[in-house]
Amino acid sequence: MNHLKEKLRKRKFSITVELEPPKGVDTSKLLQAVNDLKGVVDAVNITDGPMANMRTSAIALAHHIKTETGVESIFHLTCRDRNTIALQSELLGASVLGANNLLVLTGDEPTRGDHPDATGVFQVDSVGLVNVVNTLNKGYDLAGNQLNAPTEFMIGVAANPCAENLEKEVEKLEKKVEKGVHFIQTQPVYDIKDLQKFTNCVEKLNVPVLCGILPLKSYKMAQSISKNVPGIKIPDSILKRMELGGQEEGIKIAGEFLKEARAYCNGVHIMPLGNTKLSLEILEYSE
Repeated sequence: MNHLKEKLRKRKFSITVELEPPKGVDTSKLLQAVNDLKGVVDAVNITDGPMANMRTSAIALAHHIKTETGVESIFHLTCRDRNTIALQSELLGASVLGANNLLVLTGDEPTRGDHPDATGVFQVDSVGLVNVVNTLNKGYDLAGNQLNAPTEFMIGVAANPCAENLEKEVEKLEKKVEKGVHFIQTQPVYDIKDLQKFTNCVEKLNVPVLCGILPLKSYKMAQSISKNVPGIKIPDSILKRMELGGQEEGIKIAGEFLKEARAYCNGVHIMPLGNTKLSLEILEYSE
């Protein structure tokens, strides 16, 4: 049974935490992080070559985590590295392994990562990749050939509630939902009014929303995100709190936001940037 899928279908508040794959085959630290979260979260997100850096396969790790810990995963899948033949093959393999929750992403350009000379594929964009997955769910490949059994993927996509042009952002989401999306996972939000406005705009899509929470670890980090990361807005009041309180205040801010978010979305997606302890502290503070 897909616990996360059932919970989101019933619109029960769900909690996921993002984890990065190791650069290598030693998964002990990753499994320890998952075990620390076990019983507290509904699933963990496993990134796919984050920031275009080479890492262990998210699909393989989703299966490994389920086998070793019993915790469900949402594996990320980007358009960057594979053509449509390879994407379909990877997806069928994921289904065989029981990895049935995924987040569809376009992916970062290879020039940003640790293999800058690698060739980006991008045969399809995120809308096209949603269509690929949904076609497999219907029991066919992209060429119209029938599969011997359909897949059962729960398809997620990313969204930015603080997009400069929110109307355009919602239009893109509508196209993805038309292709078969089951849930939306947002970029980090720091102002509850931004989340409220976004969820009001996408309510018509009738798709559960998991709000992104990126805990601030320092005033310097908050300043950097605010100045350099497009689409993420940090209110002056939060910047002031971070200047005075540092990481401890960042945990409080995230915990307070999580409490408020329960009224406006169907769950949260915490991005602790490699520090699982932060996720646990945020969840404890928000109780």
